[in-house]
Amino acid sequence: MGTDWLVVTSRAACAIIFLIGIFLAARLCGAQSSTPNPVPNIFEPHSTPADSIDELSRFVLIITAVIFLVVFSLLAFAVVKFGKRASDNDREPPQVYGSNQIELAWTVIPILIVVILFLASARVIHGIQDAPKPSTAIDVTAIGHQFWWEFRYPGLGVVTANELHIPVSETARPTPTFLKLLSADTDHSFWVPQLAGKTDLIPNRVNNMWLDPHRTGIFLGQCAQYCGTQHAKMLLLVSVDSREDFEAWVRAQRQPANHDEKENAGRRVFETTACINCHAIGGTAANGRFGPDLTHLMSRRTIASGAAENTTENLRLWIQKPDALKPGSLMPAMQLTDNDLDALVWYLETLK
Repeated sequence: MGTDWLVVTSRAACAIIFLIGIFLAARLCGAQSSTPNPVPNIFEPHSTPADSIDELSRFVLIITAVIFLVVFSLLAFAVVKFGKRASDNDREPPQVYGSNQIELAWTVIPILIVVILFLASARVIHGIQDAPKPSTAIDVTAIGHQFWWEFRYPGLGVVTANELHIPVSETARPTPTFLKLLSADTDHSFWVPQLAGKTDLIPNRVNNMWLDPHRTGIFLGQCAQYCGTQHAKMLLLVSVDSREDFEAWVRAQRQPANHDEKENAGRRVFETTACINCHAIGGTAANGRFGPDLTHLMSRRTIASGAAENTTENLRLWIQKPDALKPGSLMPAMQLTDNDLDALVWYLETLK
């Protein structure tokens, strides 16, 4: 009997510890961060699609928690009530076969649970995928590359990379952003947890999603589909701007690249090396599509698709030795002399 109680107690303790761990993890996920770039939090939605997914997730968690508690309680009761005791003989206990009520219960109840979860999920999927597109929506084409993001605003004449700027969508003046998702090479997945669910980017197929953030701020995401060596560092940053700030950003992005005569040496290095084959800079002969558009490079917070901050030191290292920041990336080391490297970095820093 003592051994039985020891087993039951140990199992109960493990279950309690497990539940406490889940509770603490949920509290940690729900904690507010004071840093400007918090870790993405699926339990802190700031967009209608994310709100719907959050509500569905909590509903599913509640149902599964109830199932766990019921099953564990019945198991603990059976172990305590019908466990072997020292006074028992070695004879087999009476066997009870057939109970229409019990068999009906454990058949009907799981079916009802599955149906309820299916209907709840179908409602959310329909509400997100079939949402009408208002005339005030912003259109963005997102193209996944190994290993960076390209963003094109066809109605605004803007092309940028890795950092998506969209306006906040106010209740009085809704301005959702509708994204057309394409892939230039292999499978990718666009995921910004606080703004929407995951949607894949598949070669030769067009997928769509939309965002309507309710507040301004910086939201982090990344590719959620393994796409090669640097999948884990294929990050993206969504900057939700006020309407005025977004319009100012668009005006700045429409401006031609800055051409400072003092930096002609760096521009000459750029135009006479392999840089021109992959990158584009407005107003120059560079019109490459394999790498990010660099016309307004210094308006971005990061380089290498979020792998490093956009600083002089990191930019120099990224050109000189890309593997130091992003091992396995497709960016080639340029093998420039120190003078040419300095000139190129100085030139790129003028592209604001």
